[in-house]
Amino acid sequence: MKKLILSIIVLGITVNTYAQQKPQYTQYVLNNYIINPAITGIENYTDVKLGHRHQWVGLADAPVTTYFTAHKALGKQDDRLTSTSFAKTGENIRGNDYANDYEASAPHHGIGIQVVNDRTGPLQNLTAKATYAYHLGISRKWNLSGGVGVGINNVSLNTSKLFFGTDFPVDPAVFESGVLNKAGLDVDAGLWLYSDKVYVGAAALQIVPQKVDYSNNIVKITEGKKVPHLFLTAGYRYQVNEDVSITPSTMVKLVGPNPIQIDANVKAQYRDLAWAGANYRIGYGFSGYAGFNAYNVVNISYAYDYSFTKLNTVSRGTHEVILGFTIGNKYSMNTCPTRMW
Repeated sequence: MKKLILSIIVLGITVNTYAQQKPQYTQYVLNNYIINPAITGIENYTDVKLGHRHQWVGLADAPVTTYFTAHKALGKQDDRLTSTSFAKTGENIRGNDYANDYEASAPHHGIGIQVVNDRTGPLQNLTAKATYAYHLGISRKWNLSGGVGVGINNVSLNTSKLFFGTDFPVDPAVFESGVLNKAGLDVDAGLWLYSDKVYVGAAALQIVPQKVDYSNNIVKITEGKKVPHLFLTAGYRYQVNEDVSITPSTMVKLVGPNPIQIDANVKAQYRDLAWAGANYRIGYGFSGYAGFNAYNVVNISYAYDYSFTKLNTVSRGTHEVILGFTIGNKYSMNTCPTRMW
């Protein structure tokens, strides 16, 4: 059992070193803002999200991620809607009239905040940052936004979780250094091209490299170990009829020397009231999610991941919940959100 636990911890640290320096998310299609600061201020209201993800349930000290995000537009004076905006009263924003009448939004700014706490075994990554984006209509139908996020990332290490008895020694440098608790600059940047039916995004997270170095009987921060994460996303909303739409999308993730990670998604939505979707991550497994909106104020969505890998033999999958709030929506009284990507 001790060997199994130790192996899991080592796996978690290894994964966290490269592939999961930034947390995985299943329902990023409902909150692309968490991976691209260019989305800041895209809505006609303040968009608030609380997310919680418990990965590989059943494994001791498996990754657990909790986040809070909020963003809003500044200087958005027009009432033109985007593919993420709420319905007007008495209209179905997803109907054919929406596409026919859609126009690019007037230039405006957006501001936001992100707080993410990601814990894997003895390691904890806490990130807090502010984001800014500028949105510009580049044609009648198309908008382009660019955004940045700047904040602090704090890495801490609980050495008490690395003691497995004298038969399983750990590098003494870890213990002699005590609890690692180091903060560093965290910078993101992104672009987002969008219209009434299509979006294409590119984002680079963790642009400033850092390194946690366990050597010479000390724990120190040097440059180079934390590598940038590149996310490429795209999606297309297909209107089946006046009430139902289907949105296939994809995400390509590149992290340092690791293999490219590719996700394929499809999401079906009834008006702005309810949705269900599925995700396939090549080489890992698949997931399903569903959610609904209540009173144009609160929305909730749940996802479950199933892995094809050997992790499935020792875990009970991954659970993720998102709770959303909309503040200042001025368009409707009876329908809710919006995420079409």
